[in-house]
Amino acid sequence: MDIKEVKENAKERMKGFCNLCRECDGVWCAGKVPGMGGAGTGNSFKRNYEKLKQLKVIMRTLHNVKNPQMECELFGEKLSFPGIIAPITGTKFNMGGYVSDKEYSEDIILGSKQAGTIAMIGDTGDENCYKVGLEMIKKYGKGIAIIKPRENKEIIKRIRMAEEVGALGVGIDADGAGLVTMKLFGQPVGPKNLDDLKELVNSTKLPFIVKGILTVEEVELCIEAGVHTVIISNHGGRCLNDTISSVEVLEEIVEKTGNKINILVDGSVREGVDILKYLALGAKGVLIGRPIIWGSIGGREEGVKVVLDTLKNQLYQSMILTGTENVNSVSKKILFK
Repeated sequence: MDIKEVKENAKERMKGFCNLCRECDGVWCAGKVPGMGGAGTGNSFKRNYEKLKQLKVIMRTLHNVKNPQMECELFGEKLSFPGIIAPITGTKFNMGGYVSDKEYSEDIILGSKQAGTIAMIGDTGDENCYKVGLEMIKKYGKGIAIIKPRENKEIIKRIRMAEEVGALGVGIDADGAGLVTMKLFGQPVGPKNLDDLKELVNSTKLPFIVKGILTVEEVELCIEAGVHTVIISNHGGRCLNDTISSVEVLEEIVEKTGNKINILVDGSVREGVDILKYLALGAKGVLIGRPIIWGSIGGREEGVKVVLDTLKNQLYQSMILTGTENVNSVSKKILFK
């Protein structure tokens, strides 16, 4: 199975939910939430894509970089490249239902393991989605549990569940504070303050993650609370229309706070060169979302591995063609702004 076959299968199986457009720019699926699109007019999703594509790399071919080093360490694990599967749930109402949440969770845990990396499992209004993700971590190996910003007592209950199955880390996707899908299930979510974060961080010995940050000030709050990792993200443009993208704020955040906290990022990663751009802006790694959905639906665990291996190979080629020797020290000089 190759990436072409995976995408063809996924397109056939996701009719009405994802068109697998030549450019995954958020136009066709605008407003499809629940579904695969961006909130409202889809402008935040579109902006994620446009701003990342506007950032260009400079090709260099006169150098000694012939075998770039792609391995990195995140959450105490040695990974084959700095790409982690993003937390995604709700296969029936977001993806069309070709695979169940249990099957999707199985695909991402096994597929990421075979590709030499790790997956994050997610949470939604249907409590079964989180539970089956944890089951797959326990059954097959390593993973990280990301929980919706519920009341703290509910989050801590889910943290305990993650600890019991041996999760590598836990956290919240704070950018899910106003998600439509949670309202559909009558599940209360909302923003967190400094005291909330401190309570959550102190409730576990696992690395605690906050996903959905776009400002220096909020990263500093996370640092004060003792958060291990922040993920610069606007939830794929799925929760707030007309907001800024990760790529627009990442460099400033890293410059001002990057030596105090682990910084990851997500937003429209579709090719290996997209990963390289984010690394050049200072991120330690990226989260990969929609392409993993295509992998699972288009080829199950093998499809997930194919997607990850394709991105990894593209990253390798991009590093050679920009003279980048190591993913752990990517120079800003490769970027043309």
